[in-house]
Amino acid sequence: MTLGDLLKERLDIENQDAWENERTPTPVRCFGVRLHSMGLSYREVEAVLGWLGVGRCHQAVWNWKEKLAETQSDPPMAEPSRVAVDEKQITVDGDKKWLYAAIDTETKLLLEVDVYSRRGTDPAAAFLHRLTEKHDVADTEFLVDAGGYLTALARRELSGQLDYSERNHIEKWFQTVAMRIDRFHSFWRGSQASARRWLRRFRHYYNRHRPNQALDGRTPAEEVLN
Repeated sequence: MTLGDLLKERLDIENQDAWENERTPTPVRCFGVRLHSMGLSYREVEAVLGWLGVGRCHQAVWNWKEKLAETQSDPPMAEPSRVAVDEKQITVDGDKKWLYAAIDTETKLLLEVDVYSRRGTDPAAAFLHRLTEKHDVADTEFLVDAGGYLTALARRELSGQLDYSERNHIEKWFQTVAMRIDRFHSFWRGSQASARRWLRRFRHYYNRHRPNQALDGRTPAEEVLN
């Protein structure tokens, strides 16, 4: 039996449901994603799979990784002491939208990100509610501007203050997004749902794979989990 056959028939894999409609056997897909996470490029993974008799292109490997990232619990649950929250105007398929984000100022963990049709107290309160569902923020101090956040914090019985200095952590994150994808400089070609999907994938990359200079090269997820 070849290693390719072994991968197809014998490897027990989690996240089966994530790939239930894929034509490539799940063990092969997971093996390819693992190789990429170990440092191999997509084309190198394509070559390794080819040596094993599995003919899949590097684009397929990228798709496997992205689909798996959407199913993972990300970010890890946190108990941040200080969180910077802000929003940035973007254009999605010709319509103005607002990109909301929250980041732990200590670990640099991107806690939440979402897109809303408008800014103000109601979307700010909805965004903060999402944070309370995913993280322990009962004792967190939120660093906000005047964009309706103080009223939204009061609604959720959360603590916060106006801050225009430490909040530069979130401004740097918005700059990272803008540098990562040119479409956020001016507009996003696609639906609001597609923008949300891209942001979830970018959040996974930012938290778990992108070395952070402020953390001496560690990722935010490593900082939280270790």
